[in-house]
Amino acid sequence: MLELLPAPPADPLWDLAAEFAADPRPERLNLVLGVYRDHTGATPVMSAVREAEIRLAERSVSKEYRGLSGNTAFNRAMLSMVLGTEALTGRATAVQTVAGTGALRLLADLVRRTRPGTTVWISDPAYVNHRPILEAAGLQVRTYGRLDSAGLPDTAGLLDDLSAARRNDVVLLQGCCHNPTGVDPSFETWEELAALAAANGWVPFVDLAYHGLGDGLDADLRATRMLADRLPEVLIAVSCSKNFGLYSDRTGCAIVLGSSRQTLRHVETALQNAARTLYSMPPEHGAAVVTTILEDEGLRAAWRAELDVMRHRITANRADLVVHLGALGCGEQAASLAGQKGMFSMLPLTPDQMRRMRRRFAVYGTDSGRINIAGIAAHRIPLLAQGIATVLETARVAPSA
Repeated sequence: MLELLPAPPADPLWDLAAEFAADPRPERLNLVLGVYRDHTGATPVMSAVREAEIRLAERSVSKEYRGLSGNTAFNRAMLSMVLGTEALTGRATAVQTVAGTGALRLLADLVRRTRPGTTVWISDPAYVNHRPILEAAGLQVRTYGRLDSAGLPDTAGLLDDLSAARRNDVVLLQGCCHNPTGVDPSFETWEELAALAAANGWVPFVDLAYHGLGDGLDADLRATRMLADRLPEVLIAVSCSKNFGLYSDRTGCAIVLGSSRQTLRHVETALQNAARTLYSMPPEHGAAVVTTILEDEGLRAAWRAELDVMRHRITANRADLVVHLGALGCGEQAASLAGQKGMFSMLPLTPDQMRRMRRRFAVYGTDSGRINIAGIAAHRIPLLAQGIATVLETARVAPSA
């Protein structure tokens, strides 16, 4: 049987991570995967997380099954953090998931079970996992543009593309810190999207993976809360991987808002059934850590302070890269980076130029130009800028060479 299995495509991100691991050059720089690294290059355990883990170990609570919705205290805490008001949490339900990826898949399954053949619109470019997850759930996928040729927001193009989304279509939007571009719509554009959804009847599906790492926790959740306030139905996939640093604990949440509590009567059971066929129930540890933090005023304040430190470091890294690129004569490219937010930036380089960055400078980003701006030690930024400037200059002189 197994000899009949065709060669599957390699995952583009983990394939690059393996190539990085095999690179013997000591100066190599891994900017492929979306993990936060401090100034030493380490991915730290947040102090609030460590303290929560100590408290959990001291309690030694049971490891009995939690049930198909996972940790219900975690679900309540996530609803409160994401939505912010009782008016919104009162018409929402949530289930714990295996990270944000699991939330995306469960909500995609919910869409298919509700309306088979639904079209889901995703951005172009999009998070590399969006299309595969949606298509694996049996949904149709179309794309909408967001940026102009200079990598800047193209509001008219965005709204024009999404004017073709019809009633009961679903539009997948990244709530903040867009992956891979780092370019977010203005709040005014978010309001125009809400008006378009209300007029044409499509349902927003918000992917929240980087809240707290752009403009601050509440600022990063503002657009999602506005959509939830103005529209009858909203789907939200939430990840705790980045803002709690719980990458390997796979902690997340699927949230569904309806027009009323009555409209949600079958939603939690449908999500539970989807989880039952995929993994039965999610792991407890990460959810218990997050719940311990969010339910304790002191730990919650400590977590938010650490999150702000991470955000400021990411912002400073990007600003420093912009300054160095400008000093090397790459002002136009620096300008496109300056307005980006969050963990990722999109370099204005072609796939061939990104491969040259790997070969010549041992700088690993994706072929699309995405780099993890949070993965750079500050003292390496001049080297990164020099590499970018060199490949751009080579491209400029190549036609006459």
